[in-house]
Amino acid sequence: MGAKGSRDTETGRLAAESLVDRLQPLGAVTAKKMFGGYGVFCEGVMFAIVDSSGACFLRATDATSGPYTERGSQRHGRMPYWAIPDTVLLDDAALTDWASGAIEIATAAK
Repeated sequence: MGAKGSRDTETGRLAAESLVDRLQPLGAVTAKKMFGGYGVFCEGVMFAIVDSSGACFLRATDATSGPYTERGSQRHGRMPYWAIPDTVLLDDAALTDWASGAIEIATAAK
């Protein structure tokens, strides 16, 4: 998630904590340090990532990535995660809705 060899950063940690706090209405949302960033899980299923710079990404598929690309979001490398658009990050209801969709996608892929 972070650059190869990068380390956990305060920025990444704070962004992951904020995302977890804001998504508690979805259930048992937690974060775990992974690859220089964080994996974000709901009921044990990873549906989001936060990189070392604090950028947040949700799980999507090529078929469901349209709303992300329409808002100028980029895919996180080759991983099936797309940057959460700023307009979504700033709106708790929209963030919860988009994250719910990401959880469904991640659960179906499991």
